[in-house]
Amino acid sequence: MSNTQTTPEVTWAQRSSSSDPEKNYIYLTIAAPDVPKIGVDLKPTGLTFTGHSDTKKTTYHVELEFFAEIDVENSKTHHTSRDVSFVLRKKELKEEYWPRLLKDSKKMHFLKTDFDKWVDEDEQDGAPDDMAGMGGMGGGMPGMEGMGGMGGMGGDGGFGGIDFSKLGGGAGGMPDMGDMPDMGEGADDDDDDDDEDMPALEEDDADKAGASEVKATEKADDAPAEKSKIEEVS
Repeated sequence: MSNTQTTPEVTWAQRSSSSDPEKNYIYLTIAAPDVPKIGVDLKPTGLTFTGHSDTKKTTYHVELEFFAEIDVENSKTHHTSRDVSFVLRKKELKEEYWPRLLKDSKKMHFLKTDFDKWVDEDEQDGAPDDMAGMGGMGGGMPGMEGMGGMGGMGGDGGFGGIDFSKLGGGAGGMPDMGDMPDMGEGADDDDDDDDEDMPALEEDDADKAGASEVKATEKADDAPAEKSKIEEVS
């Protein structure tokens, strides 16, 4: 079966700011699974992506011409086995959103809005800071030399990766039940000790009863002897 060329799905979202460059960027994700080595040519006006997958037996290729220019030096990328993600900083500080991602207003079948990251322009201030979890994304976009496998880039698993270890041990941050032995086996041991003491009480009662029977028998045995002595005297 011959290799084919495929246009990958591209999703995007954005933030904007007229004063803070770090809040003025484009989210861009290219769905290209099982591509160990990728080629990216990022320019202020656009991006060209190419990546070959042996398992899918296809070469992913897409060329994008942006609506406006981006700051290549301050843009970042993250490559996983499923996709390649970018945070592209807009060059012009502007409060208004880009009306679209591409310069051409024609609708592209492969381009979709990333609703997981999208926030309306007038709701940006109340939106969470998604950039906070992107510290592990690689920089140095120009040329993109040696991007095979993206070695050295943070292993945070993607945007906003959650560290479950910070959620705490046990259920919902509760103390680990394994550290509470007094509530488990210890209580059972106390019950067992109480059960073991009970038969001892029964044995004491039995001993007392047996002793009484012995004394009664001894008295019964002494009675005929006393009677015989009386008869002898008489």
